[in-house]
Amino acid sequence: MTRYGSFPGSRPRRLRTTPAMRRMVAETRLHPADLILPAFVREGIDSPVEIGSMPGVFQHTRDSLKKAAVEAVEAGVSGIMLFGVPLDEKKDGAGTVGTDPDGILQVALRDVRAEVGDDLIVMSDLCLDEFTDHGHCGVLDEQGRVDNDATLERYAEMAQVQADAGAHVVGPSGMMDGQIGVVRDALDQIGREDVAVLAYTAKYSSAFYGPFREAVGSSLRGDRKTYQQDPANARESLRELALDLEEGADMVMVKPAGPYLDILAKVADAVDVPVAAYQISGEYAMIEAAAQRGWIERDRAIMEALTGIKRAGANMILTYWATEVARQL
Repeated sequence: MTRYGSFPGSRPRRLRTTPAMRRMVAETRLHPADLILPAFVREGIDSPVEIGSMPGVFQHTRDSLKKAAVEAVEAGVSGIMLFGVPLDEKKDGAGTVGTDPDGILQVALRDVRAEVGDDLIVMSDLCLDEFTDHGHCGVLDEQGRVDNDATLERYAEMAQVQADAGAHVVGPSGMMDGQIGVVRDALDQIGREDVAVLAYTAKYSSAFYGPFREAVGSSLRGDRKTYQQDPANARESLRELALDLEEGADMVMVKPAGPYLDILAKVADAVDVPVAAYQISGEYAMIEAAAQRGWIERDRAIMEALTGIKRAGANMILTYWATEVARQL
């Protein structure tokens, strides 16, 4: 049969023919500088403790944390976000160990800054949940509810001690109303105008946080639905975004990442500040667990998940695979 002309005339497959072709026309590229490593440092241990629900992720000692920070620098990772895990007996209702200059998080911040200086952006989680005996992100009132305004006073103090300990960036993650403005003012009052604020702008009350609570030894009673966002809501995240920017956020974040790519895209389209996304513990655990069972190809799944987050608009991705992936890239 004689064929005339070329049908179809448009053949997108021409641009998928070889790995070199696909690489050349790729619209989204991951780079080590896109990545931030979340890391846990635990008080009172002599060697790193692997987290059961997050194989390959550890609660660090002070020494192993410094080693992890150096490895991140060598791999080209941009930042490290530190979470402190104190001794249970040091927890109380106000999370006072979180503002103790000699508390585990502040000690770790000083350790890492002394080890890597300015070669790695050292970030600190600014929240009370790791340090309270009830596990909530704020102080409680007489009825057992999280007291927003009383919590802000604690956040202000936390911001100052974390900045004094060497944090380049503080990350208020408790989803209290007004937290960014209070933290910014607190930093400026002590001459820490150069310390940046990464706002956890859209942090959802997610089922995917489970492994993280093991990682930080959470004492949570109840849930956080009265302050973290409802997974059903999208417009609400843009309201939170406007407030955070008005209050002085330097960067904004969506958390979790994978289940909320639509929110991430909306935020990225709406702002002219850097946008971060946190690929959280449950996202990590699902891929690792499925890969261990042979159900998915681990390395390809990791790269695909991270590429999707970058494609949705993230400039920075917090991921527990940061150092591993940076080496591969």
